[in-house]
Amino acid sequence: MTDILSMTEQELRHFLEDNGMKPFRASQIFHYLYKENIWKWQDMRLLPQKDRDYLQEKAPLYIPEVVSRLEAPDGTVKLLLRLFDGHTVETVLMRHPYGNSICLSSQVGCAVNCAFCASAKNGFVRNLTTGEMISQLLAFRKYVTSDLHSIVLMGTGEPLLNYDAVIKFMRLIHEKNTFYLGYRNMTLSTSGIVPRMYDLAAEDMPITLAVSLHAPTDELRREIMPIAERYPLKQVLEAADHYFQETGRKVTFEYILIKDVNCNPNCARKLIELLGGKNILINAIPINDNYDVGLYRPGQKAMRDFVETLQHHGLSVTLRHEMGSKIQAACGQLRIKHLNT
Repeated sequence: MTDILSMTEQELRHFLEDNGMKPFRASQIFHYLYKENIWKWQDMRLLPQKDRDYLQEKAPLYIPEVVSRLEAPDGTVKLLLRLFDGHTVETVLMRHPYGNSICLSSQVGCAVNCAFCASAKNGFVRNLTTGEMISQLLAFRKYVTSDLHSIVLMGTGEPLLNYDAVIKFMRLIHEKNTFYLGYRNMTLSTSGIVPRMYDLAAEDMPITLAVSLHAPTDELRREIMPIAERYPLKQVLEAADHYFQETGRKVTFEYILIKDVNCNPNCARKLIELLGGKNILINAIPINDNYDVGLYRPGQKAMRDFVETLQHHGLSVTLRHEMGSKIQAACGQLRIKHLNT
């Protein structure tokens, strides 16, 4: 199946010309898709009928179907979307004072298998195409809101293990004739795929890189994140330093706060030793109570004490406001519930 949504306008021009259509129609199609929110060929009235018929047969457009929609009191909206082949992915809209941010998935399932995440409970299935990532944004535009401030590649999957499609996705939504989203309004979260972190630094896209840290030692990190067996902390930190040197963008280290695991005075001290003096940001994130993996949020005092200890020693730390806890907003939870019904 020809995936129009994965194409740049120039690629679409070539496709149309190769199939006997006028290449200038590409700009009309892009206008329909991204500016008028029209996703049915037969509704694109400026196109000749024969072109619409041909495209309907050879390059059908597919906007994912909503399997489930959950809304939290804080405004968070989570969609479980069915792709053209029946597989499902989760996408979340988070409402912030500065605007709406959409958390996107990059894969169906996940192979990284972090202990706190339900995304890998049913294994890795496949990578998403660039078009399927774009279709998640279009789905929110269609079903929820067209107001978009930023995106985070922090949903199901490891973005750097779907590197080419993810890079093309970010370049495409940056274009003026699509979403015209600034690179500084894009965040990519990785578990620490070191070779690809170096590749990303060379892409000339000043996005925010967020690295899942979650532990101050290799020993504990391996328990939480099996990928740490392959990429130890020393290598991850060196790659993060390189990213900052090449892009001038501070790297954010994500630290999920998990009760009885990594939110204690000893972990705080070791984290200070690990990151002290670095020009980085730490995003402390209370875990959404995740009954699928048996991990829970620490008490408010424990989290506050942990963060204040880091701040007292000069680290730049924010404690993220918990969002979506009432609607199974943690990665993979809604998909697992659907698969098990």
